[in-house]
Amino acid sequence: MRPSSLSGRLILSSLLVSLVLLAATGLLLASLFTAALERNFDQRLHAVLDGLLANIDVTPEGAPRLSSAIADPRFGLPLSGWYWQVTPLDAPPGAKDLASNSLLERRLPVPPDLAGRNGARAFYLTDARGVTLRAIGQAFTLPGGTGAFSVLVAGSYDELAAEARSFNQALVTSLVLLALGLALAVFVQVRFGLRPLRALQANLLAIRHGGASELKGEYPAEIRPVAEELNLLIQSNAEIVERARTQVGNLAHALKTPLSVLTNEASGQGTTLAAKVTEQAGLMRDQVNLYLDRARRAARARGLGAVTEVKPVLDALARTLERINRDKGVSVTVDCPDGLRFRGERQDLEEMVGNLMDNACKWAAKRVVVSARPQGAASGRGRLSITVEDDGPGLPPGQRAAALQRGQRLDETKPGSGLGLAIVRETAGMYGGGVQLEDAALGGLRAVVMLPSAF
Repeated sequence: MRPSSLSGRLILSSLLVSLVLLAATGLLLASLFTAALERNFDQRLHAVLDGLLANIDVTPEGAPRLSSAIADPRFGLPLSGWYWQVTPLDAPPGAKDLASNSLLERRLPVPPDLAGRNGARAFYLTDARGVTLRAIGQAFTLPGGTGAFSVLVAGSYDELAAEARSFNQALVTSLVLLALGLALAVFVQVRFGLRPLRALQANLLAIRHGGASELKGEYPAEIRPVAEELNLLIQSNAEIVERARTQVGNLAHALKTPLSVLTNEASGQGTTLAAKVTEQAGLMRDQVNLYLDRARRAARARGLGAVTEVKPVLDALARTLERINRDKGVSVTVDCPDGLRFRGERQDLEEMVGNLMDNACKWAAKRVVVSARPQGAASGRGRLSITVEDDGPGLPPGQRAAALQRGQRLDETKPGSGLGLAIVRETAGMYGGGVQLEDAALGGLRAVVMLPSAF
């Protein structure tokens, strides 16, 4: 799975959206839970505040006093984190106040704006031990008193934070498990949803390898029109190739017969004109053969589905050339793995390799070695190399480019037309390949042709 693939894009985009939504949901739930905890905590503090107000009055000296003890034992434990205190507002220094036993001799700071507020106010404090406190305070006028008093109740916020942490841990665990489940579901959904595309790719690969002639099978409604159009395209391609072959044959018959008549008529005359006609008719015949051969190779190279086993072709050519060169004593060795296949017509492979092997046998002293190897594959678009080398005199590097040109004969002592290597180069080029001439390990020339393979 790669980000550039369709499945990779679908999976990554789905996971990204899912993660963003899960993170937003987690933050929202954590915020709502914390707010609910704070409201519940404030209600508990309000209950203590109400109970405290119900049990406090003022002495004749104007000092607050507690008529009955608060039932919660945490207010009696020293520095327990749970405190209450009643402090006179706008009283001179040294005025008596009242506080829970948990505060000992310490007092909590009273917010300066508490006297001017209507109703209770919630805020945070820190006690002598550095514990964060959640507190509510309100200004009251106590029965029997002449001045206002601030009544403050505080509880340890650590208990609230501990509950929030416990909830957040459970929430994170749940969201992580949900994210993993969503990731698995997205992966399965995308893989299942794109399965028809993989089947379509496999069928196209089978057509390229010659295992099928059209796309078969049932496809979803979204892909079925594509498969039908591809089948029509394949059928149209086959018809074009067949039509081209037919027209090439008809053209060959229509042109060769008049040229043969002209040549035969001119050959019986001893005039200069007859000689010129014979010469030009021969050139025309060569040109007709050249372009007809090129058209036939182009039509075969552009067709779909043609696949040829390489080893049987090489073995058959080796046996034929050994018999032809028996008097010279040339041995042809073939090294080709079984199952290696050329994606193209057998006739074209025979023509390319046959020309290379024939040239090698002409120039070889005793040995010609032919080897074929795969060069890797990616999505059915692999390549193969066929190497033909001999132990002859070789060819200087400066003459190799000229040897690949049509009609170039570098040595008139050897039979031939100078078209063999050019035909190999042109035919290989029509299949998207090429040919190279190099120094051979045997001492002569090595020709390497690269062609498309079918695996």
